[in-house]
Amino acid sequence: MIDLHGLRRQEAFIALRHFLSRAQRDGARLVLVVTGKGERGGAEDAESGVLRRNVPHWLRAAEYNAIVVGFEEATRSHGGAGALYVRLRRRDRAPRGMQSP
Repeated sequence: MIDLHGLRRQEAFIALRHFLSRAQRDGARLVLVVTGKGERGGAEDAESGVLRRNVPHWLRAAEYNAIVVGFEEATRSHGGAGALYVRLRRRDRAPRGMQSP
């Protein structure tokens, strides 16, 4: 599991990449990524939930094809809309030319 709470967007992007690469290397098939749901209310509402919105886009990006098979919202007991289950590709099944670091 990785909890991205409190990280800035760029910090979260790097931490997620390292975490997923390490988890794949260690043989994990499913991991939990906690993004949080974002701040509620207040004047910063337009900026809330930055990680919740961005992490799915990152996981769909070409640079993750060698690592990520798919993802879905976690059950309520694991964070619901503020967390994702991420299914990892077996390292030996990564598309040619796209091995993870």
